[in-house]
Amino acid sequence: MIRSLEVSVERWPIAGGFTISRGSKTEAVVVVASIREAGILGRGECVPYARYGETVDGVREAIAAMADAVGDGLSRADLATRMPAGAARNAIDCALWDLEAKRAGERAWRLAGLAPPRPLVTAYTLSLGTPEAMHEAARKAAHRPLLKVKLGGTGDAERIAAVRAGAPHARLIVDANEGWSTADIEPLLAACAAAGVELVEQPLPADADGVLADIARPVAVCADESAHDRASLAGLSARYDAVNIKLDKTGGLTEALAMADAVAASGLKLMVGCMLATSLAMAPAMLVAQRADWVDLDGPLLLARDRDPGLHYTGSEVHPPESMLWG
Repeated sequence: MIRSLEVSVERWPIAGGFTISRGSKTEAVVVVASIREAGILGRGECVPYARYGETVDGVREAIAAMADAVGDGLSRADLATRMPAGAARNAIDCALWDLEAKRAGERAWRLAGLAPPRPLVTAYTLSLGTPEAMHEAARKAAHRPLLKVKLGGTGDAERIAAVRAGAPHARLIVDANEGWSTADIEPLLAACAAAGVELVEQPLPADADGVLADIARPVAVCADESAHDRASLAGLSARYDAVNIKLDKTGGLTEALAMADAVAASGLKLMVGCMLATSLAMAPAMLVAQRADWVDLDGPLLLARDRDPGLHYTGSEVHPPESMLWG
């Protein structure tokens, strides 16, 4: 069978805006790999992340450069040896999964040897802002069972207290995006504990997280930027209590599933997260998220519009993808 690979860049407006410690944006820019074979189309979506030196043009070009290999029948196992972990490999890997499932007339979860996926409760993210703005955002989202709070350094103790006041009954997790300093880490973890926060994602820069092994952690701390694929897991258990798996970091569903096994074997807890993207990017992550302690697949809820068809959300409950979307 003759295979062809196409790559496209898409822009999806965000509802309002989105701010983290590294800056703000008003649209999600995604790159889509489409592999066609005998009239069957497999798709995968990724989000280039500047934090890892990725650009939209660079990821698009890296995907396009694999056209001949894909045309020659590139397998997912071959892909892992031909491309580094990252967004570009993720898009192709997920497109291959989608193609394989549709070609076989089976669902991707069955091909992966997994149980039928079930609906999951996802976190809903509150953008970084002033304590007053975040209190209001929390009040409006207080009906959601799990809120993820973006923090960024100075004023974070006031922010988390304001969010708790606005949503007194919601479960809370926090994402500092490497925005805290070693001088602030203990008082800010204490502030999170006082507010009943369950988990803090990547409070310190990845190259300065060694101090986490030497301090009390009254709240579970999760590695995000410090954990990419299985090769990055060594030594994390001394510094962290959990690991956040994102397909754009692992380089696709294939490595993400293997990494989830490795995380479980290490004794660390598991979070499955996402970049700001459409349902096409969330769909394969739903398979990994079935075994997660915390699920953060709310990207489509933060967009002004999503793909049609997309994932079905009932409040904060996200349902497994239909085959028309992916897998």
